[in-house]
Amino acid sequence: MTENKARIAQKSPYAVDVEAGKSYWYCTCGKSAGQPFCDGSHKGSEFAPREFKAEKSETVYFCGCKHSGNGMTCDGSHQKL
Repeated sequence: MTENKARIAQKSPYAVDVEAGKSYWYCTCGKSAGQPFCDGSHKGSEFAPREFKAEKSETVYFCGCKHSGNGMTCDGSHQKL
């Protein structure tokens, strides 16, 4: 039996300055040592990284708890965990 819930990496968002036109691979499993991005720790599970393509250079608040209703970006769900 495999675990189908992502591990909570942290109960707050990761503020990341992204660059326009660049792709970032968001960790969905919560096990990556390079949060909020994938380092391959999901291998052997049903998790896979998700691509975030920056449309503009800005600060993005990536979800740290892996439970956001917004997908990769924080919606405050960590406050209810």
